Amino acid sequence: MVSSGYRHLLFDWGDTLMRDIPGQSGPMMNWPVVQAMPGAAAALQLLSQRFTCHLATNARDSDEAEIRQALVRGRLDQYLTRIFCFKQLKVEKPAKAYYQQICVQLDCPGTQILMIGDNLHNDVLGALDAGLTACWLNLHHGENTHGVQQVENFDMLTSWLLSGLE
Repeated sequence: MVSSGYRHLLFDWGDTLMRDIPGQSGPMMNWPVVQAMPGAAAALQLLSQRFTCHLATNARDSDEAEIRQALVRGRLDQYLTRIFCFKQLKVEKPAKAYYQQICVQLDCPGTQILMIGDNLHNDVLGALDAGLTACWLNLHHGENTHGVQQVENFDMLTSWLLSGLE
């Protein structure tokens, strides 16, 4: 499917949109420092003009409101419409049920939803197994032994998703 066929973009949270800082625990909104990943804000600003963007996370320490507050601190909140988290869905990625609940809540077939994340197993292979499309944000240049769609940074993601849409 060409990128213009996507209605919704789902982004992972930790180490995809916001840095998961080692040694920190509890809800991210309470961490002394929160950091958006390099390029995340600029990509979301552009992509949210063409797609409805959402967050999909396995974080167990935070509910939707707490996640939203961390996103406010990271200056990413205004680009994300819905937040899907463990406390809401009661299941974790890569379970099919996690992604299937999101499809139901968005009232959208999985083929029109692109999951973007840094974890090949949970974010990408899990989404593909559930019938969504997926893109691996391969920031650490891991070996792509599964032949999945991948990008190495947010600039590449934005270029790929917006190519041919002008």
